Amino acid sequence: MPVSGALERYWVKPGDKLDLGEIDGGEKVLFKGISKEEYEVQFDELQRQLQELQKRLYAQNKHRILVVMQAMDTGGKDGCIKHVFSRIDPQGIHVRSFKKPSEEELSYDFLWRVHSKVPHCGQMVIFNRSHYEDIIAVRVKKLFPDDVWKRRQRHVVEFERMLAEEGTTIVKVFLHISKDEQKRRLESRLENPMKHWKINPDDLVDRAHWDRFMTAYEDVISKTSTEFAPWYVVPADRKWYRNLCVARIMLDTLKKLDMEFPAIDWDPKSIKIED
Repeated sequence: MPVSGALERYWVKPGDKLDLGEIDGGEKVLFKGISKEEYEVQFDELQRQLQELQKRLYAQNKHRILVVMQAMDTGGKDGCIKHVFSRIDPQGIHVRSFKKPSEEELSYDFLWRVHSKVPHCGQMVIFNRSHYEDIIAVRVKKLFPDDVWKRRQRHVVEFERMLAEEGTTIVKVFLHISKDEQKRRLESRLENPMKHWKINPDDLVDRAHWDRFMTAYEDVISKTSTEFAPWYVVPADRKWYRNLCVARIMLDTLKKLDMEFPAIDWDPKSIKIED
């Protein structure tokens, strides 16, 4: 189920048609007017609560959490994951990245490489890029005929429905940056030799097709945001605002699971630790 309250602003309701042009990547409406010090206090508290809930998730060993992160190049997926989930116990969280499919992966159906990476009970898994790349890239770059990506959109909905019905809580986040902000971030990487490794000439090719990518994301998000696997489009030009919003989305999602530490069937007072 989607989060409630102020963050409904970024929830793409099932059946709604998304228009990314109407969303300001630089807005900060939900945390307007807070100082850097206030941001740090709020974010610290959100991280603390996420840490506590993840301990219950791991100990209870009942729920599974899948977080899907998508964005344009330089959109901030790595930074968002690093900051929002930095206090989570490494035993209970895994980040899975999906790059260009290998020859072996291409010999199977497009969900084969994804299904084996979904979380098991007590675990949180973050997809840094995901099965949605096999729709977006195929559509924009015309790697296969249109009927392929159209078919895949239907398959993704049913795949996520199966995961949800089997006990996986799914949260999907699109970090929405403006084209101007992407330009600034790419230029910053070019100016810093320590960041040259992050530059891929293909990023500039994709940037040339910005409008086509926006259209593709609008369509796929609109058609795959469901009650059991909701999409949130989070303004991401401001990194601090992005982090606060994603942390709140995760916290609200985990709270709804009403998790508790496992009950014990023995009396602690009856146990004596010998010297």
